[in-house]
Amino acid sequence: MSASIENLSCPAPLASRDTVLLGHGSGGRLSAELVRDVFLPALGNPVLGALEDQATFEIDGARLAFTTDSFVVKPLFFRGGDIGSLAVHGTINDLAVGGAEPLFLSAAFILEEGLPVETLRRVARSMGEAAAAAGVRIVTADTKVVEKGSGDGLFINTTGIGRLRPGVTLSAANARLGDKVILSGYIGDHGMAILAEREGLQFDTPIGSDSAALHTLTRVMLDTAGEHIRAMRDPTRGGLASTLNEIAARSGVTIEITETAIPVREEVKGACEMLGLDPLHVANEGKLVAIVAPEAADAIVEAMRRNPLGAEARVIGAVTGTGRELVLMRTAFGTTRIVDMLAGEQLPRIC
Repeated sequence: MSASIENLSCPAPLASRDTVLLGHGSGGRLSAELVRDVFLPALGNPVLGALEDQATFEIDGARLAFTTDSFVVKPLFFRGGDIGSLAVHGTINDLAVGGAEPLFLSAAFILEEGLPVETLRRVARSMGEAAAAAGVRIVTADTKVVEKGSGDGLFINTTGIGRLRPGVTLSAANARLGDKVILSGYIGDHGMAILAEREGLQFDTPIGSDSAALHTLTRVMLDTAGEHIRAMRDPTRGGLASTLNEIAARSGVTIEITETAIPVREEVKGACEMLGLDPLHVANEGKLVAIVAPEAADAIVEAMRRNPLGAEARVIGAVTGTGRELVLMRTAFGTTRIVDMLAGEQLPRIC
């Protein structure tokens, strides 16, 4: 593979309390600090304070899940998707990993003056097709336009609402000693697809985004052993490492994973090695991590593998201790290393 990478860098930014850094949007340590230091003090309430991917609450006996997300991916179109389908999939997934059946979405568009109408038409069409394929409806929308130079073409915000299953209460705080960690498939595809498109990287086998709506996969998992699933998360910004660290911190546990059990495509592995990136920190948009009771792990994996989105599902680790909020990895060389949250921003504008 060949590349033009003169402008690529991935510094770990110094902490700043005075200005917003790209790293504050990474989904890693700086993002967590921004939430803790700015948003929770100003907006905090028990629902928000749960810090799940979705808010869950009850209205007149109906248990609902509610989520919102913004998408600023660059470029707008990439191998395996575009900002429109990505917005739909990402919002559906935040509902699905909370144990909800997605029902309705909203969409808000921030347009920069000068954006070609045909570009907007392509994105809108892609959103409609993705929503229809997933069986959800976009029922309300808004549009704003900013002056040329005040934006970057097109940003999208989506909000979703879904119905929670009776008796299902998933949370990153639910992990218990002995639980198994399940991963649904290959990691790093989305982040590397975006980077390749943005920087003109050429690979022998092109890398495509894994962007997909996961609610059919979570439905199979819940049908199989919903009462044994403690938590589900989709490892987007910050990758698998940040997601597992969030679960470990919320549950007060140590999670140990096995490097050789984690599937990474050779193209993704090679690109990460060339650029000095860790696949565990690279974003995904069509994968999930589940923490499940050990007695149900095999049945859940078997059920996942019958769904195309979980064909490569496997157990990659377990909860091995309590009292130490830590993620460890048993390496291919037989050693153990700490897997930390992403400190800065490896790949900005990937979702």
